[in-house]
Amino acid sequence: MSLTVSPLAPTEKPHLPALAGVRLAAIEAGLRYQGRPDLLLVALPTGSAVAGVFTKSTTAGAPVVWCRDHLDGGTARGLVVNAGNANVFNGAAGRDAVEATAAAAARVLDCAPAEVFLASTGVIGEPLDGAAIAAALTRAAGDLGDHDWTGAAAAIMTTDTFTKAATRQAKIGDVTVTLNGIAKGSGMIQPDMATMLAFVFTDAAVPAPVLQALLKRAVDKSFNCITVDSDTSTSDTVMAFATGAGPRHPAVTTAGDRHLRDFRQALEKLCRDLALQVVRDGEGAQKLIEVTVRGATSRAAARKIALAVANSPLVKTAIAGEDANWGRIVMAVGKSGAPADRDRLAIDIGGIAVARAGQRVAGYDETPVAAHMRGREITIAVDIGLGRARARVWTCDLTHQYIAINADYRS
Repeated sequence: MSLTVSPLAPTEKPHLPALAGVRLAAIEAGLRYQGRPDLLLVALPTGSAVAGVFTKSTTAGAPVVWCRDHLDGGTARGLVVNAGNANVFNGAAGRDAVEATAAAAARVLDCAPAEVFLASTGVIGEPLDGAAIAAALTRAAGDLGDHDWTGAAAAIMTTDTFTKAATRQAKIGDVTVTLNGIAKGSGMIQPDMATMLAFVFTDAAVPAPVLQALLKRAVDKSFNCITVDSDTSTSDTVMAFATGAGPRHPAVTTAGDRHLRDFRQALEKLCRDLALQVVRDGEGAQKLIEVTVRGATSRAAARKIALAVANSPLVKTAIAGEDANWGRIVMAVGKSGAPADRDRLAIDIGGIAVARAGQRVAGYDETPVAAHMRGREITIAVDIGLGRARARVWTCDLTHQYIAINADYRS
């Protein structure tokens, strides 16, 4: 089905600069879609470091298993991503397709198959034609270049309505390095590591163990704080690659190295940027919703409550209908299972006090709250009143279009 660009899409698209050591090719392989790129090949120089965080789903796809099995090697020479077919729940045929893809990429990149990392996104349970990908990779190798980041972001889309990309610069010591990232995600989004596909590249020289620690921290603060529909994908993958091909900078050996402070912050900001773009493109989304919980007994409790609010169909549909029904927020807090005290609860919507000490505020006027609900970006703040821990998550509203998109997904 034809999808209209989300009204929450960023008004300006970032320009991602060429990144030393990274070459990309996005081509039409015809695996599912016609008239658009659906296969991405990325070539990396010898010695590039790799890190990854993957879905916790017990029905993870064959590409996820392949990446997990080879991540400890610490080095990468290539990345292959296909859209339209998730290569999930295909048994031995799925493993064969992964092995054929890695072997074909290794031939064109002149490396070992174990240095090729893979990701697939799309329909579950449909066999993936590894031979077709292998043939397409030969064509892709001839198109490798250092500039087509927009094509790369487009090649990994499924129900996305816009490409998702971000770039940042950071200092390591006095040396400037660059980070570029692309992502895809629109539905089947619920934080359980990182819910979609995202790939981050840097020209910095960061050892794999250090990169892994930095990536995990960044994911916890970004991709693990978003939800569209509470469903965790079988293909969720976030990977980072450090080519070391940029300007020489002070050597770093630990994630806590003082030289990495700016880089660490840039990575976290880039991941948050991409994560919020995913929520802004939530299937059928008309409103971006930020839920902040404070005063909880622990960070885990705050997060649990925030997700209960963010994932509540009643909360999300009320916001879609621009109904200031704050009682649904009370309901969601209560059902979360995290420690809460009804008589200490406080709620704000759009910065406006709605409830305090477990009841509606005196003289409550719904008019300004209703006006806030008519906007594109909605904020909800809940104070549990039991402690000092807090958490923040982002979600979107739930509209009729979400049903339409998912009812027609395979057609």
